[in-house]
Amino acid sequence: MTTTAPAVNGRDIALAHYAGRALLEGVLARHGATFHQSVTLRAVVVAGESIGRDELVRDVTGSLKTDESVVRGVVEELVAAKLLEQDPAEASRTRLTDAGRELHETTAAEAAEISVRLYAGIPAEDLAIAGRVLALVTGRANAELAGT
Repeated sequence: MTTTAPAVNGRDIALAHYAGRALLEGVLARHGATFHQSVTLRAVVVAGESIGRDELVRDVTGSLKTDESVVRGVVEELVAAKLLEQDPAEASRTRLTDAGRELHETTAAEAAEISVRLYAGIPAEDLAIAGRVLALVTGRANAELAGT
């Protein structure tokens, strides 16, 4: 007797996202950070630890699908908390502080440990298929949001 896995739908994807996000938010809360702050710090890290403020806002707004004013508020929170600062080499750029780098590294390491547990035992080929499907769905949703 063979069993067939049920087809995946948006609800399934959302439930997986929110379950994982709840675990991540637990990590972040222990360190006094929010999900939005974590996404913003990561965007700066990916950019090489310094990024134009407007570029940062566009990047995070696109990632979180939220209003630009929300992201500008998050950037200001991070500056006030001394996790981000104006780049002295170029005033229009924002960079990580040592404390911001440490917070990102610590929370990313803890999140990676959770990911190892969540993905343990899932065959690499299944993860590759899931990655391709999610990239396709994300691309289609982004295209619809952009009106194309």
